[in-house]
Amino acid sequence: MATDAADAGGTGRAAASDAALAGVMRAEVGRIVGALTAALGSFDVAEEAVADAVEEALREWRVRGIPPRPAAWLTQAARHNALDRLRRERRYRDKLALLPEPASAGDAEPDERMPLLFGCCHPALSPDAQLALTLRAVCGLTTRQIAHATLSTDSATGQRISRAKRKIAVAGIPLRVPEPDERRDRLDLVLTVVSVMYSEAHLGAERDAAADRDLADDAVWLARVIAAAFPRDAEAHGLLALLLFHRAREDARAVDGDLVLLGEQDRGRWDAGLLTEARTELERAAALRAPRRWQLHAAIAACHADAASAADTDWHQVRVLYDMLLTHDPSPIVRLNRAVAVLKADGAGRALAELDEIAPQLDGAHLWHAVRAEALRELGRDDLAVISDLRALELTANRAEQRLLAERAARAPGEAHAPDPGR
Repeated sequence: MATDAADAGGTGRAAASDAALAGVMRAEVGRIVGALTAALGSFDVAEEAVADAVEEALREWRVRGIPPRPAAWLTQAARHNALDRLRRERRYRDKLALLPEPASAGDAEPDERMPLLFGCCHPALSPDAQLALTLRAVCGLTTRQIAHATLSTDSATGQRISRAKRKIAVAGIPLRVPEPDERRDRLDLVLTVVSVMYSEAHLGAERDAAADRDLADDAVWLARVIAAAFPRDAEAHGLLALLLFHRAREDARAVDGDLVLLGEQDRGRWDAGLLTEARTELERAAALRAPRRWQLHAAIAACHADAASAADTDWHQVRVLYDMLLTHDPSPIVRLNRAVAVLKADGAGRALAELDEIAPQLDGAHLWHAVRAEALRELGRDDLAVISDLRALELTANRAEQRLLAERAARAPGEAHAPDPGR
């Protein structure tokens, strides 16, 4: 019993330490990397120094306890690591004196993370590299944590990050917030990376329906940071609103590892506080009178959140919002989501015609087959509906979706619903 108690105590200390470190990482890592990069002129040295400091904190805090000033501890450790690296690399010696003194939490400017974020999301980097580098440099995740979050190996993730940093150095990619004339497109890319980060937390291969909450929380946190840094940007508020709407439904979306579709969710389990915050962010975006992609996505999410029940959903309004969204994002995925609204608002015949128009682009996408199965089933073409469900089952590697589609294919005709592309 004593041993069990000791083990429980050690586990509790480790959990408390890890939680404290996660909070400090979110608040400080981007600032520290940005400050060291500005002083040293080397993103690579700064990022490696901070990554090593995080690894040290992960080990030492569990054993020695959380230091009195965690942010200062992490800053000092990163500074020492940078000094060690500079001493080993003689060409940087003349820059030693430029290293900043440790700053306490809150001393740095809040937007120090933005140049770093724009650098990590530079269009010259691949989408995978943008995500991995953002998680590493801005959110402070270790290579192992990133590998886990992106369902990759430690080795592949490490190589991906190294290649990205090398490309930044060789290509001379600046870590700066773009000038206003190029900021719109670059900020949209940054917001897309944050959106991908949130999606990665949910429907990865071999996962159940429960989200990787740390990764989802990191995405929401980053969206908050961006919205605060660009208070006059409607899209920044729009993305934050969208993620908050999704996060509010999380407890109802995944129950015992199984996926619960939007129309079947217990709305009493939705987080009322997050929904209120989401609506506030959407109102801020709307007040700026510049509706674009993320704001419209959030407005669609708000239609679902405002309905008292699934039957009360204003599908005509949802379809109109998708029509508006198509003018900004005419991608096949948006057209697929619009087809769901058409199915509900205008009937299965029209939806099936629209689904068939995007077949060449989405024949390899499981959601296209799942939505088509529902349209076919409503038209009484049950045999074809089962074939589409089985094809969708074949194409998804997510365990929760596999269970859902297998159950649906086995049900009696007329009882199923399509997986919800919008969560």
